[in-house]
Amino acid sequence: MRIATRRYASATLSLLLGTPLAAQEAPPLPVVSPLPPPPDRTPRAVALLADYRYDDLLWENDRTAHRIYGHALEAAEPPSGSGIDSWGKNVRWPFADRQLRTGDQHAYHGEGIDFYNVGTTRGAGGLGIWHDNKLWTSRNFVRHRILASGGDRADFTVDYAPWPVDTVRKVWETRRFTLPLGTQFTRMVSTISSDRPEPLLVGIGIGKRTTGQGAGELTVDRARGLLSWWGPDEPGHGRIAIAIRVDPQMIADVRADADNQLVLLRVTPGKPFVYYSGSAWSHGEGDFRTRKQWDDYAAGTALSFEIPKAGQ
Repeated sequence: MRIATRRYASATLSLLLGTPLAAQEAPPLPVVSPLPPPPDRTPRAVALLADYRYDDLLWENDRTAHRIYGHALEAAEPPSGSGIDSWGKNVRWPFADRQLRTGDQHAYHGEGIDFYNVGTTRGAGGLGIWHDNKLWTSRNFVRHRILASGGDRADFTVDYAPWPVDTVRKVWETRRFTLPLGTQFTRMVSTISSDRPEPLLVGIGIGKRTTGQGAGELTVDRARGLLSWWGPDEPGHGRIAIAIRVDPQMIADVRADADNQLVLLRVTPGKPFVYYSGSAWSHGEGDFRTRKQWDDYAAGTALSFEIPKAGQ
């Protein structure tokens, strides 16, 4: 493929000139087998339901790609949960659907790869309710509605069925995901309802030990509402980077549990709030080859936490 050839030539030139490879491009990965060619190579933001794979919901733009898991997967691959999966991609056009249809999405077929192991963690920005020193989380989404796909943004909503918070209350959630072209960040608007009116502590997480060996490197910037994670290198795959951005005025605490790095927000039941999940791949689009490059981008991106008006 031309992409692999170009990356190999760039890496070779870097070595000849003595230029640090991190400042150029990541070394090429071996292609297992090329994906079927795309219908075209137009950069587009897409969202789609993979009803051929237990109702996975995929979304991506020209820089990053993601997945959340449908209700059908709970029986097929237990345990399954509501964490967010992050895929690496190194092409500008959509690839995730063709990658998933191979049945071998964990291998590199020339356009991207899924090697981020969400498991039961919150992954790249899933949430739960923090109560009694524990995170109480939903199961997989039960309903979805795609609002826009195939143009300059991917836009959809999902519903999570009621789940218990210990024995003291039940909560349920509707969340809107919007990913425009040209950014690593998905904007999410969450509305968590409850059978009790008292305020909630919502924990938004980045999963530990989701790639490679170890828990990765975490940067916390409370003033910017930022948790930025630079994952460990996984030989033959590279690194995944994740960032969470929240409204700093909503932060109650920053802490961790056994599975996740967490930022805790004060939330009123029934009142929507905005947060962002960003991700990148060390071999992918965006040229994030070092932790500093990712931290600088995650902290420096201008993001709005305004609540959209009805109908927007």
